[in-house]
Amino acid sequence: MHIRLKTLLLLVSPLLILVAAAYIQWGTLGLPKLAPIIEVTPATAVEPYGFPAWLRITHYVNLMFLILLIRSGLQILMDHPRLYWNVHCTPRTEWLRLTPVEVPNDRVWTSKDDSRHLSPWIGLPGYRHTVGMARHWHFLSVLFWVGNGLVFMILLFCTGQWRRLVPTSWHIVPDAWAVFVHYATFHLPPEPNGFYHYNALQQLTYFGVVFVLAPLAMLTGPSMSPAFTARFKWYPKLPGNRQVGRSIHFFIMCAFVAFLIGHVSMVVVTGLTRNMNHIALGTDDANPIGLYMGLAGIGVVALLNVFANWTAWRRPRAVQHAAEAIVSPVMAFLLDHSTPVAEFRRADISPFFWPNGKMPTSDAWKTLAAGDFKGYRLKVHGLVENPVELSLDELRALGQKTQITLHHCIQGWSGIAAWGGLPLAELIKLVRPRANARAVVFYSFGDGVEFTTGVAGGQYYDSLSTENALGPQTLLAYEMNYRPLNHLHGAPLRLRVENQLGFKMVKWIQSIEFVEDVKSIHKGEGGYAEDNEYFGGLANI
Repeated sequence: MHIRLKTLLLLVSPLLILVAAAYIQWGTLGLPKLAPIIEVTPATAVEPYGFPAWLRITHYVNLMFLILLIRSGLQILMDHPRLYWNVHCTPRTEWLRLTPVEVPNDRVWTSKDDSRHLSPWIGLPGYRHTVGMARHWHFLSVLFWVGNGLVFMILLFCTGQWRRLVPTSWHIVPDAWAVFVHYATFHLPPEPNGFYHYNALQQLTYFGVVFVLAPLAMLTGPSMSPAFTARFKWYPKLPGNRQVGRSIHFFIMCAFVAFLIGHVSMVVVTGLTRNMNHIALGTDDANPIGLYMGLAGIGVVALLNVFANWTAWRRPRAVQHAAEAIVSPVMAFLLDHSTPVAEFRRADISPFFWPNGKMPTSDAWKTLAAGDFKGYRLKVHGLVENPVELSLDELRALGQKTQITLHHCIQGWSGIAAWGGLPLAELIKLVRPRANARAVVFYSFGDGVEFTTGVAGGQYYDSLSTENALGPQTLLAYEMNYRPLNHLHGAPLRLRVENQLGFKMVKWIQSIEFVEDVKSIHKGEGGYAEDNEYFGGLANI
């Protein structure tokens, strides 16, 4: 791991300053006085107190899905194990590098080459090039996590339990500082009975997790969605840019991990049996049944994670289809009607644009490349009334548009480039698809790569709905940054569709076919990555 010194200081200095201040106060003024702990019984307690059944259930469900989110999120991160403050992701500008590899200068190094191995004990599902399966588990988990959180919030405010979490007096700040000084200087303060009352630092911590961390996690996620940010250009500017949003998302994950470790540690230190009765049974006694139930619940969480890994490797197609059945309708409702409009200035063009995919090795493409693609013909066929074969000059004659847009790779990197080419809508006018043509398939000269072996696995292809193909930012690009498209980035022709992730944007296009349904194409999932790497057909988030 490599982290920039300035960033490290920026991250750790607030905590170091607080700890230093605590020691200074202890050394000069002594330990601060703590708020008095009043012994409370059910007869003398003031509502609200205790842990009702709905709270215990949502607390447990939150734990289950939070762990799945963290593990799948780590797996997604390791597919591009670098974090940036800039949007262009130029190598050696990252503030955090979770790989020992520096991008070499003496050969082509694709973003897929940069992916790292992660143990399945940590990541879900683990190993390399499993970002498709990790995303399925991440989005399945986030839907249930958010749904559970909404239930929790509604019941929290409907029952009055919110008063246990939400501070109602500014006096909580000095009280929390007093508790922190005791902890920071290793003078464990006496703990109140959490069944009736939290100490001030505990209450502020829970408030921060529920009302700050969780909402930030939900708000930073959409800053990485191509469909959302292509429709609302201002949204990723709230944190700064897409990569800042990605970094903040990472910090939130780290904060959740730190909270889980600290929370569990304090549960153990301050009376494990009694605390487990609180949250497992809703009772305030030292009966061991709560401990046994709590340990059984933790075992169920462990088994759920084992099941998640097992299905990811043994039943990946079932996971893919389950995610599409559950997640896709929700995301389609939220994102499918967002027309991409966001564009950038020429000054925003990235100094570096990560290459990806294996260069074509076919003799046909090499021959065309040697002749500067003068013999290239784009074949458009299938369910069309006017099948055609067009040269690059003929494509240019049909019309040209230039757009400066942000590219979102499924692995996590991004880059801004100017793309010049033919709006696909103009080609569609020419070929006149039949009424039953509902999808457009793009075939590449290049091969896909089998994620389990790392070797070429057959022709690469992907598809779009005809509705998306008619979008205002769907382009057959033959120029990049005002120059002819280079070989590495897709010459002679590549697809640009700015409300989708990069794997949908087929490079080195050989032909285009209009079909009734992608189920008839190869393995029926809509594209090479969907067929062989279990990527989701929903590529707008």
